[in-house]
Amino acid sequence: MTAEPVAAPHVVQLDLTGRSALVTGGGSGIGRACALRLAAAGASVQVVDRNVEAAKAVAAEAGGRAVGVDLADPAAVDGLDADVDIVVNNAGLQHVAAVADFPTERFAYLHRVMVEAPFRIIRRALPHMYTRRWGRIVNISSVHGLRASPYKSAYVSAKHALEGLSKVVALEGAPHGVTANCINPAYVRTPLVESQIADQAASHGIPESEVVERIMLARAAIKRLIEPEEVAELMAYLCAPPADFITGASIALDGGWTAN
Repeated sequence: MTAEPVAAPHVVQLDLTGRSALVTGGGSGIGRACALRLAAAGASVQVVDRNVEAAKAVAAEAGGRAVGVDLADPAAVDGLDADVDIVVNNAGLQHVAAVADFPTERFAYLHRVMVEAPFRIIRRALPHMYTRRWGRIVNISSVHGLRASPYKSAYVSAKHALEGLSKVVALEGAPHGVTANCINPAYVRTPLVESQIADQAASHGIPESEVVERIMLARAAIKRLIEPEEVAELMAYLCAPPADFITGASIALDGGWTAN
């Protein structure tokens, strides 16, 4: 198993000069990588994260603007500046428990962050995109938007819902020059994944040292974690002219997980 991070250089030719973007969960992990990639292409980036200090740090790197928002608060979400050309719905969180033991409020919270917030943001962004006759919505879903795993009822069902929302937006947005797609990574080297290791170890009764290899990478053919920059480069491609005909798609970045 490859333990060291793998370099992911910019290979997509992308000029977003004059475009604006909003990235949720932009303070770390995939969101940070996406915000920096969009900024490198010339976009003006709004970095949204519950951790406002993390958002400010990324915004400083990206030359963008930081907004501290809890996406589970509908009023706060509706207060975001959604007049943007690109939306990257990335924010997410995990809770691991058997269905019979899953706290109902925690289930609802995950769905507010990962389904309702993307809906609210997209709903408010579409008029601007329609007026400009161009827009890109990239939803960072998961391999769990395509496959299920035990103990993750809220996360799996939320990601499946995000998949459906993305497809509906793709159909409605097509006549207006707007595409909507999902990226479906397996386990990415992020703080969210790192925080899951202890939870998975407890759920499966194995040492934390064995979680990555025995649990996280068990169904993948390529035995390593994905780097956030690899996800961001695929996101960049979906914003580039060669991807104009890609919409309503769910693109697996999973090392062969869904080939099983």
